[in-house]
Amino acid sequence: MSHIVVIGAGQAGSSLVAKLRKDGFDGEITLIGAETALPYQRPPLSKAYLLGDMALERLFLRPESFYADNNITLKLGQPVTAIDAGAKTVSIGDEVISYDHLALTTGSDPRRLPVAIGGDLEGVFVVRGLGDVDAMAPSVTKGARTLIVGGGYIGLEAAAVCAKRGVDVVLVEMADRILQRVAAPETSDYFRTLHTSHGVDVREGVGLDRLLGSDGKVTGAVLTDGTELELDFVVVGVGITPATQLAEMAGVTVNNGIETDAQGRTSDASIWAAGDCASFPYQGERIRLESVPNAIDQSEVVAQNIMGAGKEYIAKPWFWSDQYDVKLQIAGLNTGYTHVVTRSGDGASISFWYFKDDQLLAVDAMNDPRAYMVGKRLIDMGKTCDPNAVGDPETELKSLLKA
Repeated sequence: MSHIVVIGAGQAGSSLVAKLRKDGFDGEITLIGAETALPYQRPPLSKAYLLGDMALERLFLRPESFYADNNITLKLGQPVTAIDAGAKTVSIGDEVISYDHLALTTGSDPRRLPVAIGGDLEGVFVVRGLGDVDAMAPSVTKGARTLIVGGGYIGLEAAAVCAKRGVDVVLVEMADRILQRVAAPETSDYFRTLHTSHGVDVREGVGLDRLLGSDGKVTGAVLTDGTELELDFVVVGVGITPATQLAEMAGVTVNNGIETDAQGRTSDASIWAAGDCASFPYQGERIRLESVPNAIDQSEVVAQNIMGAGKEYIAKPWFWSDQYDVKLQIAGLNTGYTHVVTRSGDGASISFWYFKDDQLLAVDAMNDPRAYMVGKRLIDMGKTCDPNAVGDPETELKSLLKA
């Protein structure tokens, strides 16, 4: 009987094993996770869960009974210690598990501050897993003082939650503007204004020089411009790196993530990868997508291909971010854009449309689900629209689909 082993019990791993059973795979399935919790959704961790608006049980992607009912062996809180690709075995301590197919859905790891500048002090947190947020939660109280390091979406979401809880927030971004790596200046301007209106002190072109501590706990920070801050805790949001250590152990090719072909297969025909950790072909390039939709869709295609479907994964990138009462929805990838068209919606809604010459690449929509859905449909179909029509408030959005 064939045995499929999946390492990484997050969104991708849970989706992969569920798809295998849904599509009729009747062999053995083992899902291995380093964390003790059942597979859970990560986006609410730094928002609803940290705010206390979502109970732990609601984070779980599927109840424990799902895995038992579908004869899926869960090995949680048991990190993999070795992979022998030649022997087709995975080791968890002294236990050796044989596989016919191995899927790596190991996700990503948060970048941390160097120990040399105080990164190991108590009260310095990253926002990635359940344990991180549980450790941080007691510090997020009214009147506390925090420094958020990093002005990407992770840092901005953390800043929003802290501000809503009454924390005194300073956010620093070493680049010239927040969101510089992922968004146009228009989107940066929008979110800078949003955060400052909620009392967040946003400082751009300024980084962290070092943290200050007493008795092993963070007490302050010195910024690169010489400013010294008194702090109660620090949140580090300086990006993530794909978790490729096990892939390297297995001897498969790593290239900005675990390199796969269009079907999700690595350089070893018996080893597959999906989710944040996987890099794959996309429109003549190789990319890696850090998003829940990609983790689900890609892992389900991999499940089908393990069963012999021979199906290529066609990514349809989309993302979201919740900050205060603003829901940002992003369709497409803006890489290589030449100009941005602004479309003002009703009231608080606005959207920014990225074009490369006359080709629509992506849309950032703030509280504007109609703009998001129209833009996403156009991008998914490989179509474009008239930039002038987009910017004209008299243009009915749906009419863009008929052009």
